Amino acid sequence: VQLQASGGGLVQAGGSLRLSCVASGRTFSTLVMGWFRQAPGKEREFVAAISRSGSKTWYADSVKGRFTISRDNAKNTVYLQMNSLKPEDTAVYYCAAADEIIRATIASEYDYWGQGTQVTVSS
Repeated sequence: VQLQASGGGLVQAGGSLRLSCVASGRTFSTLVMGWFRQAPGKEREFVAAISRSGSKTWYADSVKGRFTISRDNAKNTVYLQMNSLKPEDTAVYYCAAADEIIRATIASEYDYWGQGTQVTVSS
């Protein structure tokens, strides 16, 4: 499975960005998809995840109410809509995919990772 993330950039606090991640090499609807992020000097942390059908979503407490994960299985794409961005959201954002998963919030449960896209939020 190959994952290609895009949509990062520089935005002012309070602004919005939408990240996209296109998957190839596997039937997309069989994959659980997630977003993680890593800030400089910090460990990679869970942001959001979505089930194969899109009927279930999971969010980190720090982004609940501000970020929305969604997927379009016809386009092999998962999205992360990020609103009300804060400087502490600055990080490299990675999309990830899993064939089978028990705990969607745990990075080691994911089998495939994209290259990351930089999100910088200025104050």
